[in-house]
Amino acid sequence: MPIRALVMITVSLILGALMAKAGNQVSVIWQDVPMFGLCITIAFVIQWLVFIPSYLKQTEHFYDLTGSVTYLSITAFICVITFDQLDIRSIALATMVAIWAARLGTFLFIRISKDGSDNRFDEIKPNPFRFFAAWTIQGLWVTVTASAAFVAMLSDNKQPLGMIGMFGIALWIIGFTLEAVADHQKRVFRATRELTGDKFIHTGLWAYSRHPNYFGEIVLWIGVSLVALPVLSGWAHATLISPVFVFLLLTRVSGLPALEKTADKRYSGDSLYEAYKANTPILVPRLTRPELQPSDNKVKVT
Repeated sequence: MPIRALVMITVSLILGALMAKAGNQVSVIWQDVPMFGLCITIAFVIQWLVFIPSYLKQTEHFYDLTGSVTYLSITAFICVITFDQLDIRSIALATMVAIWAARLGTFLFIRISKDGSDNRFDEIKPNPFRFFAAWTIQGLWVTVTASAAFVAMLSDNKQPLGMIGMFGIALWIIGFTLEAVADHQKRVFRATRELTGDKFIHTGLWAYSRHPNYFGEIVLWIGVSLVALPVLSGWAHATLISPVFVFLLLTRVSGLPALEKTADKRYSGDSLYEAYKANTPILVPRLTRPELQPSDNKVKVT
């Protein structure tokens, strides 16, 4: 087994176990089992079950879709088990997680169906251990990102939504809108790039940030964490790592580094790209829209 794959699998399982231990402190019990720990177990098991046919068929087509289905399945499972105890906070959290997961899963599945493959998996698919590690990491992704929401839904501590909760919902709406609009704009760009002649997207929200969809993703999980915050206690506060985990994963591991490297490789030396990169923030959008002038790399702020 490759050492790196073994380390990733081990770290993912350890972090998942620690998260379960923290969340179980405030989780309701079902069939003598802490519900939160059971949900984390389900998250990993679903990935492993889908990994088997995916490896045998050497396909990543259902990777992202499986992640989204996992969010939806666990959210529905919690709602069914705690139906008599659902309050406004729990309903809001379930709705936010479900809408986000359904949209993103559908978007990514349609994209890979059209593209035919995802180059992130080109090198790891043939190796069962590395491919298995990728699915295990997705189990951790589900566990950590939605942990605050799941713990809050499973907590016996019921409180009014309050100003913090309302502010969290507003942040989620802003983040979700940014992510959905940015994804739509990029999908339209890809479909029309041959007609427009543009090499890369630098219009719409992408004129204000080089990765507005990722910024929206981070913001919406901050919103989810704020909605969950008032009913957390003790070690359950560890689940608030969710937006930090999303930020680090997208900016340090699997998101921005790979995309920026690919863009530099493709467009380095292109005057418009150099002007765009020099004057457009990588993540947090600027408030003004730069008008790029690639001939001399000057930028007019409008």
